[in-house]
Amino acid sequence: MYRNAKNVGHYMVGKGALAQLGDILRPLRGAQPQSPAVFLIDHYFNSTDILSRLPLESRDMVLYVDTTSEPTTRSVDACAADVKAFLDGRAPCALLALGGGSTMDTCKCVGNLLANPGKAEDYQGWDLVGKPAPYKIAVPTLAGTGSETSRTGIVCNEEKNIKLGMNSDHSMFDQVLLDPDLTASVPRNQYFYTGIDTWMHCFESLSGCYRNVVVDALAAKAMDLCKAIFLSEDMMSEKNRETMMIASFMGGMAAGFVGTVHPLSAGLSMVLHMPHGIANCYSLSVQEDLYPDEYRDFMTMIGRQAIDLPRGICQNLTEAQYEALYEASIVHEKPLVNRLGPDYRKILTRENLIGRFQRM
Repeated sequence: MYRNAKNVGHYMVGKGALAQLGDILRPLRGAQPQSPAVFLIDHYFNSTDILSRLPLESRDMVLYVDTTSEPTTRSVDACAADVKAFLDGRAPCALLALGGGSTMDTCKCVGNLLANPGKAEDYQGWDLVGKPAPYKIAVPTLAGTGSETSRTGIVCNEEKNIKLGMNSDHSMFDQVLLDPDLTASVPRNQYFYTGIDTWMHCFESLSGCYRNVVVDALAAKAMDLCKAIFLSEDMMSEKNRETMMIASFMGGMAAGFVGTVHPLSAGLSMVLHMPHGIANCYSLSVQEDLYPDEYRDFMTMIGRQAIDLPRGICQNLTEAQYEALYEASIVHEKPLVNRLGPDYRKILTRENLIGRFQRM
C-alpha cells in the first residue's frame, strides 16, 4: 500500500530571516482582521528581548512554554485550555512556535486540540486527528529534532508510561522560518545533543525495513550534512549552524519509522525525565552491536566536539525503575520491528534491555 505523503507548504531560510515574520503574517491577518495570532515561545526567552523582535499586535496572545521537561498530555491539555480561554470562541489567524522541539511539538498538539474535541491522549497514535488545525508557523531556535517538518507532535503520557506522538498530516506546520542567528547562543552540549537527533533518526530509517526512495534520499543527504558538521573543527560556525538547520529540515521530512535508538531513549525520557537529545546519545552508546558503524562514527563525533556524556546515569536505580525502563522501551513495536524484525523480543529480552540501561 502507498501513503499520500504531505510536506510543509512554505519555508524561508537565511540569516536574519526572522525580520520577515511580519511579512508572512500580514496576509493571514488580512484574511481574518479580528483574529489574533497566538505565539507559543520557549520559556528560555522569557528574560530576553525576543518580543521586541516579533511582529506582535495588541490583540495577540503570548504564551511561554515550560520546556524544562518534554511535553506531556497534561501540559498540552493545560496549554490548549489557556489558548481556548484567551480566544473565547474566536479562531486564531495563526499559531506560531518559537523554540526547540518541545515548543514546536506543543504547538502542533495544541493546534489539533483547538480543532478537535477531547484531550491530548485521545490523539496519540497514527491518523487519529480528524479535522485540520489552524495555520501553524514554526520558528526553530534549535536544530535537529526535525519537528519543524515532521507529521508528529511527541507527547509523554505519564499515566500510561509511554512516549507517543500525534502522528497526522494535520500536525504539520504550514510555514517554516529558518534563521541560523537564533541558534548562535545555544550551549555547545545542547547544540550537539539536539543536532545529532537528525543523524540518528535518519540512520535508523535507512537501516530499517519500512522505507521508500524519497525518504532514503532525504535521510542520506541529511546524514552527510550532519557528519560534515560534527566532524568539523567548529560545529557552531555560522555556516554550520545554517547547514544544521537544513539537515534538520530534511531529516524531519525523512522521519518515518526509527529503529532501536529511539525506543530506549523514550524509556529514559519517561522514567528519568531525560531530554530527548541526550537520551538518544545514551541509547546509542550501548548499541554498538546493533549499529556498529554508526556507534563508531558517533564516538568519533562526540570526541571531536568534546561533548560531555557522563556515565553511571542508571546506577543505583530500583528494580521497579528498571522494570519501568524496560516497559517504556519495549512497547514501541513498530520501530523495534523496523530494525530487528518481528522476533525483536527474542533479541531485546528483559535481561538484555535492562543490562543495556545498567551500562549507561
